[in-house]
Formats: sequence, C-alpha cells, structure tokens
Amino acid sequence: MIAPSILSADFARLADEAAAVAGADWLHVDVMDAHFVPNLTLGLPVVKSLLGATDIPLDCHLMIDDPDRWAIGYAEAGAYNVTVHVEAAADPVRLAKDLRAAGAKAGLSLKPGTPIEPYTEVLKHYDTLLVMSVEPGFGGQKFMADVLDKVRTARRLVDTGHLTLVVEIDGGINADTIEQAAEAGVDCFVAGSAVYDAADPGQAVERLRAQAARHRP
Repeated sequence: MIAPSILSADFARLADEAAAVAGADWLHVDVMDAHFVPNLTLGLPVVKSLLGATDIPLDCHLMIDDPDRWAIGYAEAGAYNVTVHVEAAADPVRLAKDLRAAGAKAGLSLKPGTPIEPYTEVLKHYDTLLVMSVEPGFGGQKFMADVLDKVRTARRLVDTGHLTLVVEIDGGINADTIEQAAEAGVDCFVAGSAVYDAADPGQAVERLRAQAARHRP
C-alpha cells in the first residue's frame, strides 16, 4: 500500500493534488500543532474539506499534544485511519477504543527512539502501527534505517498471530529506501517528496508500489 503525504503537496491546491494520486491506497495527512513537534501544518477544518474533495481514505497522523482530547474529532469527521503518538497519549488503550467507536481505524505511532517492546500489549487494541523513520515534524529528512529492527519485530508479531495490524512506515521513503523497508515487512509506505516532486505523481505511486511488491518477503 502507498500513502502519499500531502505534507509535500501544494497546500493551495489540495483537491487537485489528491486527484493527482487517485490510485493511492491512503492519503496521508500530517497534523502538527507546534507543541508536540515544532512545526505547524493543518487541522480538522482542512481535513473536513479534504474529505469532501477525495474518495481516497484519509490516513490522519496526529503529531499533537493531548490526542486523547482531539483525535476523536478526526474519526467523527470521517477519517479512515487516525494515528496518535504513544509518547503523547495519556491512555492509549482507551483512546483506541474511542477511535474505533467513532468509526475510524486506530493507529499508534512510535518515534525513532521509542522501542516497540513496552507497547506490544497496547498494540493489540490498534489497527495500524506507524513506525517513524525520521524525527516527526518536518518533511524531507533522511531515512533512518535502524528503525527497521522495530518493523521486523512488528512483522514477527503479526505473522505469529500476536498482533493484527497494518505495519506502516513514514519518513524518507523513496526509490532508494523502499526496498529495504519492504524486505523488513512494511505493509504501507508513506511517501511525500518521492510522489509529489515527480513529474507525474500518479505514476510515481505505481512505481513505488511495484518496487515494494517485488521486495516483500
């Protein structure tokens, strides 16, 4: 699965930019609050507008403080998958249940320095694990290959039936890095500049999908 990140899109033309990747599996939306991360992007009003402009399921990645308070609004608005950071959530198990009750898939994200092992029981309540392969908050960063150990651990837990979730990766994914991420066991690849800096974003999505499929274990 390929999830183009609109962080790399033209914010003045979001509906057109979504249409340019009509074949994508998810459309990744980075919500930043200038508190949990130092950058500020967009919020619920823009997400609601985008929901009315595309049929691609929205994958909302909330890099925000107090997601227990704010995340439910994105689920109620119609986002397909709402991901919160374990480092910010006060009660991640309860939050997962609330997100599902509001109609969304529940995702849990880990920063590069956050280990997966303390959260394996928590992840039983989630539909998606988003492994960050850059520090959250900015686009265009270099891929951190050492996080693939977390991906391999998650893949093992899924394959052995201990977890039932989509393993997603976000940060520095492009033609040079997607193969090693696929080999580690990633299911869904977030790609920003690799898609939106291409002459044809739709074709870039298909190339990345084919490249990843060839290297899946």
